[in-house]
Amino acid sequence: MFTGIIENLARVEEIIARGSNLSFRLSSPLSGTLKPDQSLSHNGVCLTVEQADASGHIVTAVEETLKKTNLGSWKKGTIVNLERCLTMNGRLDGHLVQGHVDTVGHCIGKEERNGSHLITFGFNPSFSELVIEKGSIAINGISLTCFDVQPDRFSVAIVPYTYAHTNMKDIVEGDPVNLEFDMMGKYVSKILAYRMPS
Repeated sequence: MFTGIIENLARVEEIIARGSNLSFRLSSPLSGTLKPDQSLSHNGVCLTVEQADASGHIVTAVEETLKKTNLGSWKKGTIVNLERCLTMNGRLDGHLVQGHVDTVGHCIGKEERNGSHLITFGFNPSFSELVIEKGSIAINGISLTCFDVQPDRFSVAIVPYTYAHTNMKDIVEGDPVNLEFDMMGKYVSKILAYRMPS
């Protein structure tokens, strides 16, 4: 479980195809603190650390993960948001994020707003009931608040600190991003679907 508060950035150093899976070697200031079998969010995707030392760490994405996320578009040099899992004695500064990406959205607009940045993302309208005005969403693992919500798009405002310390500064129009919708909203939607008369 995560909170959507990014701790550090990593750089993709190597990509290795293993059957239908892709393994990534990344370098980050966090790499030397990691241990094998530890869960670590990469752009909002919960992956298991396989190897780690001061020079970097290795994780693998299976075919199902590659289908539902933007990890398949990573290249050598891609910058990735990192967050270690939540400790139960810590503060919940963002919102509860599972690291289970629901779908890939795309940046459809980005503008500077006198110090902050307004970014608009498009997504498949089949998920529209899960995106609400002033609701929480995780974009590349970052806990953000939606506004100007429409059936197939929404906007977020990025404060200078978040812009400087995450890969939001690298996003341009057309780029794919990982979207995880609010977990509580998904449960409510499921419960209501079962209660609806047929």
